[in-house]
Amino acid sequence: MQRLARYTLVGALATAVHYALLAAAVEWAHWPAFLGSGLGAVVGAQVAFFGNRGFTFAHQGAVAPAWVKFQGTALAGALFGMAVVAAGVALDLHYLAAQVIATLLALLLTFAINRAWTFR
Repeated sequence: MQRLARYTLVGALATAVHYALLAAAVEWAHWPAFLGSGLGAVVGAQVAFFGNRGFTFAHQGAVAPAWVKFQGTALAGALFGMAVVAAGVALDLHYLAAQVIATLLALLLTFAINRAWTFR
């Protein structure tokens, strides 16, 4: 449970970065919400990797292999999140409400993968 709490804390910081980029892409650049979600996820993943490597999992292994695994996991989470956002918007949810749902679901999915595989 302590690792999940740390993962959630790091995730909150990465999510703040993600949401800021999502809102900027949609509101200022007029991108479709699913693309803004993808951009935010990519940048937020970099914040999450370094926070989780050091703080959540205290990973001492090589950085490069863990980074590649984390990026694969983040990509899966981002694609999953983009699909949830697209579905939510199609159901007339506000894009930020859809992103909140996507974030909560992706948190559980990516924690399980990162714990079992990336930072094992």
